[in-house]
Amino acid sequence: MFFASDNWAGAHPAIASRLSGSAGGFSTAYGDSDLDKAVYEKFGEIFERKVAVFFVATGTAANALSLALYGKPGGMAFCHCESHVIEDECGAMEYLSGGGRLRGVDGAFGRIDPVALQRALGGFFPESVHSGRPAAVSITQATEIGAIYSLEDIEAISVIAGSRSLPLHMDGARFANALVALGCTPAEMTWKRGVDIVSFGGTKNGCWCAEAIVLFDLDLARELAFLRKRAGQLFSKSRFVAAQFDAYFRDGLWLENARHSNAMAAHLADVVEAAPSLHLAWRPQANEVFAVIGDDQAESLQAAGAAFHHWPLPAGFAGPLGENEKLYRFVTSFATTRDQIGRFASLLG
Repeated sequence: MFFASDNWAGAHPAIASRLSGSAGGFSTAYGDSDLDKAVYEKFGEIFERKVAVFFVATGTAANALSLALYGKPGGMAFCHCESHVIEDECGAMEYLSGGGRLRGVDGAFGRIDPVALQRALGGFFPESVHSGRPAAVSITQATEIGAIYSLEDIEAISVIAGSRSLPLHMDGARFANALVALGCTPAEMTWKRGVDIVSFGGTKNGCWCAEAIVLFDLDLARELAFLRKRAGQLFSKSRFVAAQFDAYFRDGLWLENARHSNAMAAHLADVVEAAPSLHLAWRPQANEVFAVIGDDQAESLQAAGAAFHHWPLPAGFAGPLGENEKLYRFVTSFATTRDQIGRFASLLG
């Protein structure tokens, strides 16, 4: 009963098979193989335009390099105050940008509130050098607590960013989960709504180790190439990342995996909602389920083999939260089965 993280899941068999099948022979290195180039073209098809694609090892690298690309002296990127980039990336953006900063913005359930963003940006004036200056805005889709920005939400943020000539970055570690939940196309969720650059995640959705930066402004591609190399993120044998994405996109596997993951989250939420001894904190929108559980019961469930984690209370959570109760996160993946959820349900009685 593995609900601790979608990072705990292994690789989808089709992706593992494609990776194994690419192991032999010789091929051009550093992203110039025929397979690399074919996958770059596939990204272009998916996003319905010419894009520059940069493979990297981790979502942290994708986020940090994306924001570093827009760095400037005294520059800061505005993100949600509970986002992964500000809470869980160990200052990677600050390090890779050579001194950039992150500034948190309030909002419920991990989503930046447009009014709060407007207010935060309004505190900086171009003629003043003392406080620094805005350099970018970053949103997470889906957010750290599984909430999703609607297309209108994304556009509202992009309009505010655009009014200050700021690029908009999307942390898409769970890009596919958000996409299938919205029922739209990648283009509709990104550049058609004003997004300039995307951290495109595959690792959480069935890949072994496959993350990419998707850049819509081709004029900046050369600059990002140097940033990636300097950060140690240019794979010599990048064909093995390309092989994963090749299988990931084939026959819509990436969307199928995300739909399954989201469906398992909805099923798990139903189980939690029906249980008498704990309660659902809110309905999931993607593949993360949050429940309020008493400390003793949480320990008992974990001792029985259910893997899940305590989670800090997010902005927007109104309870109820009783004495000796905490918020816990459960994450489903492409590998989650109804049997696993059934066994968890039996523990709940």
